[in-house]
Amino acid sequence: MLNQKPKTKNQKYKSHGSALIFIVIIATIGATIIVGLVTFIVAQDKASRRVAAREQAFQMAEAGIYWYRWYLAHTVEGRPVQEKREFWESGTAYGVDAPYEAEVNDPEGGAQGKYKLEVTPPGVDSTVVIVKATGWTYKMPNVQRIVQVRFRQPAWCEYAVVADDFMRFGSGTEVFGMIHSNKGIRFDGLAHNVISSLVPEYDDPDHSGDPEFGVHTHVSPVDPLPPNAVPDRPDVFAAGRTFPAPDKNFNALISNLDLMRDEAVAEGLYLGATNTTVQQCSWVRRRIGGRWQWVWECQDVDVPVRGYHIVLKTSPAHSMDVSMVTEYNSSSYEITSETASVSYPIPDNGIVFVENFTWVEGTLDGDHLTIAAADLSPNPVLKDIYINHDILYTDKVGDDADGPDILGLIAQNNVSVGLYSDDNLEIDAALLAQKGKVGRNYYSWPLSPVDYVHRDIITVYGSIVTKQRYGFAYTDGTGYHDRILNFDNNLVYWPPPFFPTGDKYQIDLWEEL
Repeated sequence: MLNQKPKTKNQKYKSHGSALIFIVIIATIGATIIVGLVTFIVAQDKASRRVAAREQAFQMAEAGIYWYRWYLAHTVEGRPVQEKREFWESGTAYGVDAPYEAEVNDPEGGAQGKYKLEVTPPGVDSTVVIVKATGWTYKMPNVQRIVQVRFRQPAWCEYAVVADDFMRFGSGTEVFGMIHSNKGIRFDGLAHNVISSLVPEYDDPDHSGDPEFGVHTHVSPVDPLPPNAVPDRPDVFAAGRTFPAPDKNFNALISNLDLMRDEAVAEGLYLGATNTTVQQCSWVRRRIGGRWQWVWECQDVDVPVRGYHIVLKTSPAHSMDVSMVTEYNSSSYEITSETASVSYPIPDNGIVFVENFTWVEGTLDGDHLTIAAADLSPNPVLKDIYINHDILYTDKVGDDADGPDILGLIAQNNVSVGLYSDDNLEIDAALLAQKGKVGRNYYSWPLSPVDYVHRDIITVYGSIVTKQRYGFAYTDGTGYHDRILNFDNNLVYWPPPFFPTGDKYQIDLWEEL
């Protein structure tokens, strides 16, 4: 048996030192792992709390947006146009002159944070309200989220055509803009936007047969009948069709005319004379110096005012010429006698109210204007607006400081294009016929001059709102051969002054900044 050599003292120290180094290394590694783990956990906790704070801050901002929607519903919705204007101009609206801050409370946890609202009020003739909401929590006030929303009240002029009657758009009609009717629609042209109807199906009054779809076409191949599936027809309905769809309440338009007259009397232009004095001259036989002679004599005579002729002018700027119509043809709507014109400035509040028949033409330059024609007496004779010549905008896109030109024509009865209208007629305006129709009467030869029975092209740049069936052409080929209806997108955010709008504010755009 071999005897082991006993360890020396130095060898024992070396063994203990190696163990100590090993322990130190292990401890260092362990400490590093623990520190790293703790750091990771702390970082994750901070990140998690930051994510939670960001989400809560977003909820604070969102709460501010919905609170402002509630605020608008209880302070502005349902008020007349002038009261809405006064509200925004008064300086009392929350968030307009200075940011508005409010606390957000949790019913169980108490105050959680705040939101700050900064509001851009609508322009004079706009319904658009922009609200920027900044939200944060009390726990992490430096973590903020910002949401910006655009509210607006939908206007009646947001469609290329909206009607309360059966509608038929024949071949040769091209429409850029939405179309809606509270009754059925037959469309045989080309629609670049959605066409909608209140009714799922209806009996087309233009022909006999079974009920057809609420929106249908007779362009070959003719649509099948309900209850068959509705086919896709991109050759006719490029953006599709929808039915049934919510209705448009035409009865809601009535009260607006009273407001327009009041505003025209107060700060706009009111035209309501019933009589005027004109000079009538004729050859008469008089005995002069013992001999009978023919003498040209004139005398002032009171005659009834049959209507007003308004010509929009660019020179002088922001003006219009107005004359009194004393005689006109009630079939062709041709003026046969009128007084000398008087120049008026476009009213600052943008409203002209005519309590009579009205003829409109000319060019608008840098103005927002509404011309309304109505008889508001207890036993009214419903009033029309007549268009025989171009109504044009100088600026359709808003390149100058005044923004885009905007014109609204509101007739208590019809908005009619006359017999002697321009062969190539352009109407830049939002047209509204409250109880009648927008269109052209049926003219036929030989009762009317054949050269004027047939017209070439009519272009409407704006919007058409019609109670009764619209039409600028007829199935026998009379009227305008081509009808081009272009919706003016500016009307979405800049409806004509005092033009009817919906009561409720809707969210039009939502974005996080």
